[in-house]
Amino acid sequence: MKKNIAIIMGGYSNEAPVSLKSAAVVAKNLNQDKYVPYLVRIDRDKWVYVDAQNNEHPIDKNDFSVTVNGRKITFDAVFNAIHGTPGEDGYLQAYFNLIGLPLTGCSMYASALTFNKRDMLSVLKPFGILSAPSYYLNKGENYNTADIVAKVGLPCFVKANKSGSSFGVYKVYEEAQLPMYIDKAFEVDDEILIESFLKGTEISIGVINYRGEIKVLPMTEIVSENDFFDYDAKYNGKSQEITPARLSDEMTAKINALAERVYRLLKMEGFSRSEFIIVGDTPYLLEMNTTPGLSEASLLPQQAKVAGISLEELFESEIERVLKH
Repeated sequence: MKKNIAIIMGGYSNEAPVSLKSAAVVAKNLNQDKYVPYLVRIDRDKWVYVDAQNNEHPIDKNDFSVTVNGRKITFDAVFNAIHGTPGEDGYLQAYFNLIGLPLTGCSMYASALTFNKRDMLSVLKPFGILSAPSYYLNKGENYNTADIVAKVGLPCFVKANKSGSSFGVYKVYEEAQLPMYIDKAFEVDDEILIESFLKGTEISIGVINYRGEIKVLPMTEIVSENDFFDYDAKYNGKSQEITPARLSDEMTAKINALAERVYRLLKMEGFSRSEFIIVGDTPYLLEMNTTPGLSEASLLPQQAKVAGISLEELFESEIERVLKH
């Protein structure tokens, strides 16, 4: 019997267009002998199964089923292709856990924790995981720009705390610019972090559960044509992505061990992609994505390809993992 797999896509954030691309790639690369894919769009105002003719069929949120031509369809598992809220921050993890439907990826808590950059870095700090010097600010709090500069220096990054894909991230060169960029970041989130600019080599590294074992993928070196790896660089081809990264064997081994340690410390499951900056011989963790992009051009599929893992194998491994739970 083939398994019915709902591939959830869309979501409530600016990353919805990227999510739709990821979901299409998952559907195209699922093993058709084993699985029947159903694309399900989750928007604020509707949850719908979108059929091959682009007709929309409402999802029953009581059990996440759908009725098509009078026939009720239920799902064996759900493949999460939603970047940002509510697919990457714990909300849907909690929902599917409550209705007892297997969902790819990590737990509700791990998802919520990693989506909150500030909290994740704080949790990892006692374990010796280094991150950039930072200053935290909640919306409505008073702040002094001189205090911020004393803590993080210039230039610095102002970042929306709970936002993926480089939305709400600004590089600031002058103290006088800080209030403007702080206000802009607060348009994206009610918490921000202001981090020191670390000049070094930026790398992205996937760590996944693959066929029952934790596997570290070949890392990607990111050389942005823009001032930093912003949304334009990430999605509009304004960067060079070199996989495997041009690092010494010693540094490669060091980062691989560090990335796996972070994955284990956070009790991560499924796919993850962490970003580090290497300054001299020291790697600093920037963030972790738990629903990384899955289009052919995305970093995790690039890394899997270099590791000799096809997209079909990558997706099947993850579906089979959650079906066993």
